[in-house]
Amino acid sequence: MNLLKGTKIYSIFTGSCPVCQSESMYKESNPYKLGETLKMNERCSHCNTKYKIEPSFFYGAMYVSYAVGIAFAVAAFAISNLILGFNLMNTFLSIVATLVVFLPIILRLSRNIWINFFMHYNKEKSLS
Repeated sequence: MNLLKGTKIYSIFTGSCPVCQSESMYKESNPYKLGETLKMNERCSHCNTKYKIEPSFFYGAMYVSYAVGIAFAVAAFAISNLILGFNLMNTFLSIVATLVVFLPIILRLSRNIWINFFMHYNKEKSLS
C-alpha cells in the first residue's frame, strides 16, 4: 500500500491524514468497536491539520455514504444472484446482511472520501 502513498486512494483506504498521510484520523483503528467507529482526533499530531473544518462538516459524508452503500449492495447482488444463483428472497437477505456487516466500513470510507474532496496531499508536510 506504500506504493500508493501520496494519492487520495491511499488516504481513503487507510483513513490517514489527507495532508501528510502519516497517521490515522481515527482514535481507534478497529471500525468494529462500535462506540468508537466515528471518533476522530481533533488534529493530526504530525502536520497539525484540523480535520473538522467547520461545525457539522461531516454531514456531507451522508451523501457519500448513500453512494458507497449502493456500491456495496450492487456488489452483494451481483455475487449472490448472478454468480451464486440465489433466488430473489435470498439475494435480498444477502444484500441486507452485507449492508449491516459492512456498516462501520461504509461510514469510515464515506468520511474519508468526503474529507479528501476538500484537503490535498502536501509532500512538504509529510516530510517534516
